[in-house]
Amino acid sequence: KVVVKGDISCNRPTLFVSNHISYIDIIAFGSVLEASFIAKAEIKDWPLFGRLAKLQRTLFIERRSRHAARQRDEISERLDAGDNLILFPEGTSCDGQQVLPFKSALFSVAERSTDSSKLTIQPVSVAYTRLDGIPLRRALRPHYAWYGDMTLVPHLIEMLGIGKVTIEIIFHDPVPGDHLPTRKELADYCRRVVVAGVDAANSGRSAPAGDADLVTANS
Repeated sequence: KVVVKGDISCNRPTLFVSNHISYIDIIAFGSVLEASFIAKAEIKDWPLFGRLAKLQRTLFIERRSRHAARQRDEISERLDAGDNLILFPEGTSCDGQQVLPFKSALFSVAERSTDSSKLTIQPVSVAYTRLDGIPLRRALRPHYAWYGDMTLVPHLIEMLGIGKVTIEIIFHDPVPGDHLPTRKELADYCRRVVVAGVDAANSGRSAPAGDADLVTANS
């Protein structure tokens, strides 16, 4: 079950900036957004999820630095063409309890866009919050989160046998691409907003200050 909170940006192009917990994030986002992912190159060879990513016109990026400039240009071209993109700036997934530091280099597209004032950036928080309608305990989160050296297929089989999970996707207030002067400041800002949303969702609290107008909807 995917629960959407907040208003999704209607501006084009929008760069949605989110924390990353599991490969299931791909399905959850795909159910509510018309946007393509920016993902690590390894995903294109995954069974099922690689196929889904390709169908969504995912931009696959290499993590080696020698490809960085070319890949920034590819992302900028897609944004300049009006495509919405989804970025996981942690660079990997984690346990769902914390949000890893955001890699500021990935925000360079905001600087390289033809006109950064026309680019909208929307921070998004993702949290796995309930199991069969009951609050999801911390000890159970690794059954849904996929990180570290976990193997994909065994994790998927185990997860599918547990029960129905509720995933909250919280869309925070969007900001223009030139909202802050440097990509590091922009990355830090987005992370603060995302962390507040994840913490609130995991603890069962309402939306954090500044997003008091978030309205729950089901997808």
